[in-house]
Amino acid sequence: MNKASMEKITSLCRRRGFIFPSSEIYGGLSSCWDYGPLGVELKNNVKRAWWQAVVQQRDDIIGLDTSIFMHPKVWEASGHLEGFSDPLVECKSCHLRWRADENVSNICLSCGGECTEPRQFNLMFRTFMGPVEDEANTVYLRPETAQGIFVNFQNVVNTTRKKLPFGIAQIGKSFRNEITTGNFIFRSREFEQMEIEYFVKPGTDSDWFNYWLKERFNWYIELGIREKNLKLRPHTSGELAHYAKACYDIDYQFPMGLSELEGIANRGDFDLAQHNRFSGKNLTYLDEESKEHIVPYIIEPSAGVDRSVLAFLCDAYDEEPDKEEIRVVLHLHPTLAPYKAAILPLSRKEHLAKAAKDIYAEVRQCWMAVYDDAQSIGRRYRRQDEIGTPYCITVDFQSLEDRQVTIRERDSMKQIRIPVNELNGTLIAKLGGEAFEILPPGGSHWLGF
Repeated sequence: MNKASMEKITSLCRRRGFIFPSSEIYGGLSSCWDYGPLGVELKNNVKRAWWQAVVQQRDDIIGLDTSIFMHPKVWEASGHLEGFSDPLVECKSCHLRWRADENVSNICLSCGGECTEPRQFNLMFRTFMGPVEDEANTVYLRPETAQGIFVNFQNVVNTTRKKLPFGIAQIGKSFRNEITTGNFIFRSREFEQMEIEYFVKPGTDSDWFNYWLKERFNWYIELGIREKNLKLRPHTSGELAHYAKACYDIDYQFPMGLSELEGIANRGDFDLAQHNRFSGKNLTYLDEESKEHIVPYIIEPSAGVDRSVLAFLCDAYDEEPDKEEIRVVLHLHPTLAPYKAAILPLSRKEHLAKAAKDIYAEVRQCWMAVYDDAQSIGRRYRRQDEIGTPYCITVDFQSLEDRQVTIRERDSMKQIRIPVNELNGTLIAKLGGEAFEILPPGGSHWLGF
């Protein structure tokens, strides 16, 4: 496996329709990205795989989708208004700004300017709600999804009657006015999070913290990330948040170096206690065993959707020598691949095209699939390899006679020929999971056969 450079990943993403610069026809907007036809499928598959693992397949976690705009008191209680900031420095000559903890010596040398002393810069985007732009109407774009979960704690307990330990999961957009961005979609001002807030009894939090460390680390491996490219890194005392008892990062070996993919924190009882105090509402939990009202401790696994997409792309990217050219292939886990199958007629001739399109119409009832009849069959295989499609289904002239198709597997490039009425079952077996039943008992109902 050849490690991808960021240049190769960004080139592939743009060329094949995964990710484009936002507002590109106007010159783009710094660190803003649009997910293209393939990118939106990959991103949705990452989110779907996460949701399936933490909500669908468990009975102790339920979902939530909260508003991006929240009452300003939420951010006062959480500490974001006062403490959500980075140290900012500015060049007195060129007036460029950057984080004080980054190496900017080359920038100062290039213009010969002198840096100001660091000052704190709040990272929240501020705007106004309603027609009057004054302090009374100030609101913020949320910098994290977690607070929406905390303020709904009692609503969830009352409506679901969940008992400790239980969790609330949420996927949603967050916004941070980062001083410095870059490395493609790794760090941007608009991003998406996948967060769990897992509520536990005090005294059991350390065990649950260790449980979620293993659970979340293994999730990436199960979806194809090589373990050697992942590392669990504990936060030092200097970087640990003031409210956190412990925190680990799951770091991934990105092209630019080992960087955070997901954080798992033991937040103690800080969040519910703060909102209990600021709102004046009772956010305690009645323990039926002790008959006491307690403030649950919270374990928070918080992952970045965009960073996960980037990690899966980087880890899947490979360049393999094949005869006289290099085969570029994305070894994406089938669960994540944008298209599960490509339907490829050997010719555009009417009878063959009709049979292939009928197969395509049926396959896409169950899986995301693509129909491709442009250029040679070899070129089409290469296109599908490069976008990570696990299986190509070739319909040739012999198919019209023997009612069989050829399935080519992406990673090994091996091919098998099967009866068309076994195609659905074969794809289910190879892709995993179940598809909708599309074949009647006893044979195919694809037209053209």
